[in-house]
Parts: sequence; structure tokens; C-alpha cells
Amino acid sequence: MTAPSIVWFRQDLRLADQAALAAAAAAGPVIPVYVLDDEGPGKWAMGGAQRWWVHHSLSALAASLGKLGVPLILRRGRAEQVLADLTRETGAVAVHALRHYEPWWAAAQQRLAEQVPLHLHDGYLLEDPTCVRTAAGGRFRIFTPFWRALAQRLPPPEPQPAPKRLVAPAALPASESLADWNLLPQHPDWAAGFDWMAGEAGATAALARFVPALAAYDTDRNLPSQEGSSRLSPHLHFGEVSAATAWHASAGEGPGASSYHRELGWRDFTSNLIDLLPDYGHAHGRPAFDTFAWREGEAAERDLAAWTKGRTGYPIVDAGMRQLWATGWMHNRVRMITASFLVKHLLIDWRRGERWFWDTLIDADYGNNSVNWQWVAGSGVDSSPFGRIMAPLGQSAKFAAADYIRRWVPELAGLDDDAIHDPEEAGITVPGYPLKLIGHREARARALAAAR
Repeated sequence: MTAPSIVWFRQDLRLADQAALAAAAAAGPVIPVYVLDDEGPGKWAMGGAQRWWVHHSLSALAASLGKLGVPLILRRGRAEQVLADLTRETGAVAVHALRHYEPWWAAAQQRLAEQVPLHLHDGYLLEDPTCVRTAAGGRFRIFTPFWRALAQRLPPPEPQPAPKRLVAPAALPASESLADWNLLPQHPDWAAGFDWMAGEAGATAALARFVPALAAYDTDRNLPSQEGSSRLSPHLHFGEVSAATAWHASAGEGPGASSYHRELGWRDFTSNLIDLLPDYGHAHGRPAFDTFAWREGEAAERDLAAWTKGRTGYPIVDAGMRQLWATGWMHNRVRMITASFLVKHLLIDWRRGERWFWDTLIDADYGNNSVNWQWVAGSGVDSSPFGRIMAPLGQSAKFAAADYIRRWVPELAGLDDDAIHDPEEAGITVPGYPLKLIGHREARARALAAAR
């Protein structure tokens, strides 16, 4: 029998349009492998919500691979060493994988390539961002020109179907048990309310639900009370559907398709930026922020805790933070509002919020998370100025968030649309609901003074 090839699964947990799997299958027997690596990422090891998702996604992937005739091999440890050892153990001729851009994956790819034949394939993004260049051959650090250049290379190739059959090698390596990894929360099971279907079938269903709503996407995606967003972000992050598949399924005329394609392009841009600036998750894009006077001490810690629990006295902020805890996800418009509130109203270092999102978001993505937080904070190479301070109460009314607040802040559910965005200003005291941590005008003045 032909020597096998290893397929290294990471954030690409699908069979369709999976170039690494297709290449390995074309070469002969296949050994699919997932390595739970908490060593390489260091402090960026998967957060709790991501672990919940990975458990269910791996279970679905294993079932799909089993139907095609091969098992999914699970191992723990530093990924490049585990894969190098498996290559020697099985006599595999090569390792095939989709290329990823997070600094720990880039380092692992390099170290693995020094030990075994490693074939990296495109497919996590619309395009390899290292190929998106300026006229002078440089790399982009600003989204708009990056998007213009990327658009010239689109659409992506048509997605390829999943293989109908895979060949297993004569002897298979031992696999660890998914249950033994203890990825699911237990005491307490804070994920009991997660209403998601992880896995490739869940991604396909989510995409099918989204496409009919695409015509209204340009408007409805900004309305928290509507189901106007795609809700595909966790499926895209874990690669249960390819960006190319999402692109072609949503192709068409009109502002909805254009807006959604631009959002897909943003994923490419954030991967481009962390490839250029690997420390972007903790290092300011603008060095002037290295000496910024963030609030610290007991009062700041109390405010941070109130923010995480949705107890700030700002209904739209509290609704978003409670939605995050209950579901592992937050509406994109509300992500910006809650992030801006932490950074500018509370003057708390954006990295504190970034870490909270990293642990609680099922779609926590190093590129998106760090770039979006630095954009809001004003510290990024491509960012909103710090002095542009979002007014959360105004945003709440502007984007018709009343029903969203009623759902996630039930103690305010009896208020009418005029009062629910700012009960305190309306002269209404609701038992059990806190007063504002700080008034908007006071917060704005304090933030602008800190920025001088």
C-alpha cells in the first residue's frame, strides 16, 4: 500500500473545499489528525467558549470522516512535535495543512517544515494576504486600499465538493478520547444556554438561512433587535465553511451582497495585519499609546467587573455583555458599543476587554479580536481616533435596540421605547437595575482629558 499522508486539522474543520484533505486523498491513504495544542499559543490558548465549540465541532468532524472510511486521530501536545513524531510513527510521506497566520501557527508551520515534508494550502481566507500588494510591491496596513487590491483578485475559485471516499492506511496510530479532554464546562455549566449547532452541517444550515436575508443585510446587520447578521462568524473562524463557499453562496447584485463580501474581506485584512505585526494582540499599533494613562486600582477593577456582568447602568451595554455570557456571541454593532464604553467611558485598557472577549466569544479570533479592539481604542495602525467617542445611549436609539434590551435586560422589559434606552434620564428607577457607573458627558470629558 502507498505510504499515507497526514492531514493536520486546525481552524479548518470541514471536508468540503478543504484543499489539504483533497491533496492528501489524491496521493493515497489519509490520516486525519487534530492536535490540542495549549503550549504553542501560550496565553492565546483557546478560551472557554472556543473549547465548547471545538468539542462539538470535532465530534461532528469525526463522524463525517468515519462515514468516509477513516477515523480522526486526536493527540495533545506541541503541534509540530506531535506531528513530527506521528510522521515517523506511521511512515507518512508528508503533512498537508491549510495555511494559518496567527503567530503561534506560523511558528509551528516553520518548525514542522524543518522536520518533515509540509505542504501548506490556501483555503482559510479568500486569498493569501501575502499576495495582496501595493503597486510598489509592499504590504497594506490600511483596510480600504487593501480591500481595493483584494477585490481585483476576486472572486475566489469555485468551492470544491467533499471527497466521496477516503482510504485509511493499513495500520492506524492510537487516538486519545475527546471526552478525556474535558473541553465542556461542568461546574457550573455556563454554556448550557448556548444555542448553536457546531460542525460542517451547522455551518451549511446557517449559510442557507442567511442567504434569503441577504437583500436586507446592509441595513439589518446594524439592528441588534433584528436577526440581520449572518451568524456565520464561529463557523468561518473554525473553518466549518470556507470563505469561498460563503462568498459564492452570497454572490449577487445589490448592497447586501457587497456589504457582506466586504466583511469577508475584513477577515483577510486582519490576518494580513497579524502576519505583518504578530504582537498586535498586546502591542499598540501607535507607540504613543504605550504611555496612555489607563485607570487602575480598586475603582477601575469594580467598573471592569460591572462591565463583564452587564451591570453598567447603560442598557445597550448591559444587554450586549449579558448576551455574550449567555450565548458566547454578541451582535457586531453592540461589540463596538461595549468595547468603546470600556475603553473611553471607563478608561480601562483595551487589552483587559480583549482578554474577556477571548475567553467568552465562541468566534474569538486573534486577528479580528486584536484589530477590532485597537480600531475602537484608537491605538491601531488603522483605527478610529481616540477622541471620536461613541455615545452608547444615542447608538441604542439610533439602531432601534429596544427589543434587544428587553430580551437581555429583562428587568427593563416593561419600559416603553422612549425610556428603555436611558431609564435614568427618563426619571425612572427600576428596582434591581444599577445607576450609571458614570454619566456620558462626564465620561467624555474625562477621556478627552486623558488623551491630551
